[in-house]
Amino acid sequence: MLLHVVFLLSGIATVLIGQVLPILSGHFALTDLQAGYFFPAQFSGSVIGTLVTTWFGRRNRFVLAAVIGCSAMAAGLLIMNADILTVCLLGFMLNGFGIGLTLPSVNMLILEMNPARSASALSVLNFCWGVGAIICKPFVDLTTFGSNILPMTLILAAPFLAASILIGFLPSELPPAKLDDPPEPQPALLPIWTMPLAWMIALFNFIHVGFESGIGGWLTTYTERVEGGNSVGWLSPTLLFFSFFVIGRGVAPLLFKRLDETKMLFIGLTIVLIGVIIVLFAKDVGLLSIGAAVAGFGTSWIFPANISRFSHAFGHAAIRKATPLFICGTLGATFVTWLIGYVSERSGNLRSGMFVLAASIILLIVLQMILSMWQRGKVNSRQSI
Repeated sequence: MLLHVVFLLSGIATVLIGQVLPILSGHFALTDLQAGYFFPAQFSGSVIGTLVTTWFGRRNRFVLAAVIGCSAMAAGLLIMNADILTVCLLGFMLNGFGIGLTLPSVNMLILEMNPARSASALSVLNFCWGVGAIICKPFVDLTTFGSNILPMTLILAAPFLAASILIGFLPSELPPAKLDDPPEPQPALLPIWTMPLAWMIALFNFIHVGFESGIGGWLTTYTERVEGGNSVGWLSPTLLFFSFFVIGRGVAPLLFKRLDETKMLFIGLTIVLIGVIIVLFAKDVGLLSIGAAVAGFGTSWIFPANISRFSHAFGHAAIRKATPLFICGTLGATFVTWLIGYVSERSGNLRSGMFVLAASIILLIVLQMILSMWQRGKVNSRQSI
């Protein structure tokens, strides 16, 4: 239960950056390009945290990693209140470091405790993250007063500190639950990262995670610049995006029973493209909300489908060698969110910057066509043999 609460809080901390961006932009009088620096700050911290988690993982010290991660997020949240921009950016970097430590560590702890039902246990865990992402915008609106984010950060930092203390009382190495049947021997891993297919899947992840972070990070700011955006209530486009994202994650297992990964990816990308087009040409907040909901629903199963494709291509045990795949995703998040701010600054219009999202989806569709033809060719060659 404690780990699930931590994951819910981590969902809030992860997407918080997009919700406070308009507030901090006004407080520091930032341009869109300068506001875009907050994203590389948080995502670079996340990359470092993920790499450090690998060190803890080799020593089976995921409990300690989670303790440090929760403490880092709490400290980062409090430092965000600094009136010096560079110090505030440091707060986001420290928050990202905590996220990079906590999310993989908690995932691994849940896996160790639930080896017989890992898929369902991880689904419930990541559903909690989605709930945190959904409630983040209303939480920020209710606990922020003008440009003062101190009450909000205090309310969020307190349970992180409490969780780090409580997790510290857990055994340093949690014993896995007993299985009725002994685990099957794992096959030897292929030299995955010497194969072009692995890097093509990683490139797909780079672009897609970049898209998710771009729309999730800039949507609140973009909403304020369309008609009716400043007076939007709690049912905001950002809330709808993350709500339909979670709904899509729930619907996806039913669709996967009838459709394979390739079809699901094409369907998801097509839905996202429709949603992004609506977002880009929306003249009022009502139409923007529809586009955000459509895009959120379509993108929900793309990440797990791509991870599943990686596992099927190289074997289930290959996920232990997937660190470059996840690092590429975080780098993509850094690049795309920054690029939106850069294009917006150069063009003088955030709508122009948001066209980066449409370009990302078009690139993903092209890449998906190449990957599907590649995989189809591999299957045909095996059948001919």
